Amino acid sequence: NKLREDGYLFPCTCSRRDIREATTAPHAEDGDPIYPGTCRTQNPSTISHQPSTDLNWRFRVPAGEPIEFVDGRLGTQHFVAGRDFGDFPVWQKNGIPAYQLAVVVDDAAMGITEVVRGADLLVSTARQLLLYRALGLAAPAFYHCELVCDEKGDRLAKRHAAKSLRALREAGR
Repeated sequence: NKLREDGYLFPCTCSRRDIREATTAPHAEDGDPIYPGTCRTQNPSTISHQPSTDLNWRFRVPAGEPIEFVDGRLGTQHFVAGRDFGDFPVWQKNGIPAYQLAVVVDDAAMGITEVVRGADLLVSTARQLLLYRALGLAAPAFYHCELVCDEKGDRLAKRHAAKSLRALREAGR
Protein backbone atom coordinates (compact mmCIF):
# COMPACT_ATOMS: atom_id res chain seq x y z
CA ASN A 1 0.00 0.00 0.00
CA LYS A 2 2.86 2.40 0.80
CA LEU A 3 4.34 1.91 -2.66
CA ARG A 4 0.96 2.51 -4.28
CA GLU A 5 0.19 5.57 -2.13
CA ASP A 6 3.60 7.09 -2.87
CA GLY A 7 3.06 6.71 -6.64
CA TYR A 8 5.62 3.99 -7.30
CA LEU A 9 3.08 1.47 -8.62
CA PHE A 10 0.64 1.28 -11.48
CA PRO A 11 -1.98 -1.34 -12.32
CA CYS A 12 -1.21 -3.56 -15.30
CA THR A 13 -3.36 -6.01 -17.23
CA CYS A 14 -0.53 -7.20 -19.52
CA SER A 15 0.38 -10.87 -19.47
CA ARG A 16 3.93 -12.15 -19.97
CA ARG A 17 2.82 -13.21 -23.42
CA ASP A 18 1.56 -9.67 -24.20
CA ILE A 19 4.94 -8.25 -23.22
CA ARG A 20 6.90 -10.89 -25.12
CA GLU A 21 4.85 -10.26 -28.26
CA ALA A 22 4.86 -6.46 -28.06
CA THR A 23 6.70 -5.25 -31.14
CA THR A 24 7.91 -2.21 -29.22
CA ALA A 25 9.40 -4.22 -26.35
CA PRO A 26 13.19 -3.89 -26.31
CA HIS A 27 15.18 -6.75 -24.81
CA ALA A 28 17.65 -6.57 -21.97
CA GLU A 29 21.09 -8.17 -22.28
CA ASP A 30 19.76 -11.37 -20.69
CA GLY A 31 17.13 -11.65 -23.43
CA ASP A 32 14.13 -10.86 -21.24
CA PRO A 33 11.79 -8.34 -22.85
CA ILE A 34 11.61 -4.95 -21.18
CA TYR A 35 8.08 -3.91 -20.29
CA PRO A 36 6.91 -1.60 -23.12
CA GLY A 37 4.89 0.71 -20.86
CA THR A 38 1.45 -0.28 -22.14
CA CYS A 39 -0.35 0.38 -18.83
CA ARG A 40 2.16 2.84 -17.30
CA THR A 41 -0.18 5.83 -17.55
CA GLN A 42 -3.05 4.17 -15.67
CA ASN A 43 -4.03 6.05 -12.54
CA PRO A 44 -3.95 3.80 -9.47
CA SER A 45 -6.54 5.95 -7.69
CA THR A 46 -9.22 4.76 -10.12
CA ILE A 47 -8.56 1.10 -9.28
CA SER A 48 -10.13 -0.66 -6.32
CA HIS A 49 -7.72 -1.35 -3.49
CA GLN A 50 -9.21 -4.82 -3.09
CA PRO A 51 -7.30 -7.79 -4.47
CA SER A 52 -8.07 -8.29 -8.13
CA THR A 53 -7.92 -11.28 -10.41
CA ASP A 54 -7.44 -9.23 -13.58
CA LEU A 55 -4.40 -7.05 -12.93
CA ASN A 56 -0.88 -6.99 -11.57
CA TRP A 57 0.84 -4.04 -9.91
CA ARG A 58 4.13 -2.93 -11.48
CA PHE A 59 6.88 -0.77 -10.03
CA ARG A 60 7.46 2.34 -12.13
CA VAL A 61 11.23 2.53 -12.69
CA PRO A 62 12.78 5.99 -12.98
CA ALA A 63 13.75 5.77 -16.67
CA GLY A 64 17.35 6.69 -17.33
CA GLU A 65 18.39 6.60 -13.67
CA PRO A 66 21.72 4.89 -13.04
CA ILE A 67 21.66 2.20 -10.35
CA GLU A 68 25.07 1.36 -8.95
CA PHE A 69 26.23 -1.00 -6.22
CA VAL A 70 29.36 -2.86 -5.21
CA ASP A 71 29.13 -6.62 -5.48
CA GLY A 72 31.37 -8.60 -3.13
CA ARG A 73 32.70 -10.74 -5.98
CA LEU A 74 32.21 -8.71 -9.15
CA GLY A 75 32.99 -5.22 -7.89
CA THR A 76 31.10 -2.12 -8.97
CA GLN A 77 27.97 -2.90 -10.98
CA HIS A 78 26.15 -0.32 -13.07
CA PHE A 79 22.67 -0.57 -14.56
CA VAL A 80 20.36 2.00 -16.11
CA ALA A 81 16.65 1.81 -15.26
CA GLY A 82 14.54 1.61 -18.40
CA ARG A 83 17.47 0.41 -20.51
CA ASP A 84 18.76 -2.64 -18.63
CA PHE A 85 15.42 -3.46 -17.03
CA GLY A 86 11.94 -2.01 -17.18
CA ASP A 87 8.92 -1.62 -14.96
CA PHE A 88 8.56 -4.87 -13.05
CA PRO A 89 5.73 -6.64 -11.22
CA VAL A 90 5.61 -6.44 -7.43
CA TRP A 91 2.12 -7.82 -6.83
CA GLN A 92 0.53 -10.56 -8.90
CA LYS A 93 -3.11 -10.77 -9.86
CA ASN A 94 -3.41 -13.97 -7.82
CA GLY A 95 -2.89 -11.87 -4.69
CA ILE A 96 0.69 -13.00 -4.06
CA PRO A 97 3.66 -10.66 -3.90
CA ALA A 98 6.12 -11.07 -6.77
CA TYR A 99 9.70 -12.21 -6.17
CA GLN A 100 11.30 -8.75 -6.18
CA LEU A 101 9.04 -7.37 -3.46
CA ALA A 102 8.97 -10.60 -1.43
CA VAL A 103 12.76 -10.86 -1.08
CA VAL A 104 13.16 -7.18 -0.17
CA VAL A 105 10.48 -7.26 2.52
CA ASP A 106 11.56 -10.67 3.86
CA ASP A 107 15.24 -9.72 4.05
CA ALA A 108 14.43 -6.43 5.79
CA ALA A 109 12.07 -8.13 8.27
CA MET A 110 14.74 -10.71 9.12
CA GLY A 111 17.53 -8.13 9.44
CA ILE A 112 19.57 -9.69 6.62
CA THR A 113 22.81 -7.77 6.08
CA GLU A 114 24.44 -9.90 3.37
CA VAL A 115 22.80 -11.65 0.42
CA VAL A 116 24.55 -14.36 -1.61
CA ARG A 117 22.90 -15.48 -4.83
CA GLY A 118 23.70 -16.65 -8.33
CA ALA A 119 25.13 -14.29 -10.91
CA ASP A 120 22.01 -14.83 -13.03
CA LEU A 121 20.17 -12.57 -10.55
CA LEU A 122 22.56 -9.63 -10.83
CA VAL A 123 20.07 -7.31 -12.57
CA SER A 124 17.45 -8.23 -9.95
CA THR A 125 19.64 -6.49 -7.39
CA ALA A 126 19.22 -3.20 -9.26
CA ARG A 127 15.42 -3.62 -9.14
CA GLN A 128 15.53 -4.49 -5.46
CA LEU A 129 17.65 -1.46 -4.63
CA LEU A 130 14.87 0.72 -6.04
CA LEU A 131 12.39 -1.07 -3.76
CA TYR A 132 14.62 -0.72 -0.70
CA ARG A 133 14.85 3.02 -1.37
CA ALA A 134 11.12 3.46 -2.04
CA LEU A 135 10.27 1.61 1.19
CA GLY A 136 12.87 3.50 3.24
CA LEU A 137 14.76 0.29 4.07
CA ALA A 138 18.51 -0.26 4.41
CA ALA A 139 19.86 -2.48 1.64
CA PRO A 140 22.13 -5.40 2.48
CA ALA A 141 25.51 -6.11 0.88
CA PHE A 142 25.39 -8.38 -2.18
CA TYR A 143 27.62 -11.16 -3.46
CA HIS A 144 26.82 -12.90 -6.74
CA CYS A 145 28.52 -16.26 -7.18
CA GLU A 146 29.16 -18.26 -10.31
CA LEU A 147 26.47 -20.72 -11.31
CA VAL A 148 27.09 -24.43 -11.08
CA CYS A 149 26.78 -25.87 -14.58
CA ASP A 150 26.55 -29.32 -16.09
CA GLU A 151 28.92 -30.81 -18.66
CA LYS A 152 27.12 -28.93 -21.47
CA GLY A 153 27.49 -25.60 -19.67
CA ASP A 154 23.80 -25.34 -18.74
CA ARG A 155 23.12 -24.17 -15.21
CA LEU A 156 21.88 -26.74 -12.78
CA ALA A 157 18.25 -26.04 -11.89
CA LYS A 158 15.45 -28.10 -10.39
CA ARG A 159 13.05 -26.80 -13.01
CA HIS A 160 15.26 -28.35 -15.70
CA ALA A 161 15.43 -31.70 -13.87
CA ALA A 162 19.13 -31.23 -13.23
CA LYS A 163 20.97 -33.77 -11.15
CA SER A 164 21.70 -32.78 -7.56
CA LEU A 165 25.23 -31.91 -6.46
CA ARG A 166 25.24 -35.12 -4.43
CA ALA A 167 24.42 -37.19 -7.54
CA LEU A 168 27.13 -35.40 -9.54
CA ARG A 169 29.71 -36.03 -6.79
CA GLU A 170 28.74 -39.67 -6.58
CA ALA A 171 29.27 -39.91 -10.36
CA GLY A 172 32.75 -38.40 -9.90
CA ARG A 173 32.02 -34.99 -11.43
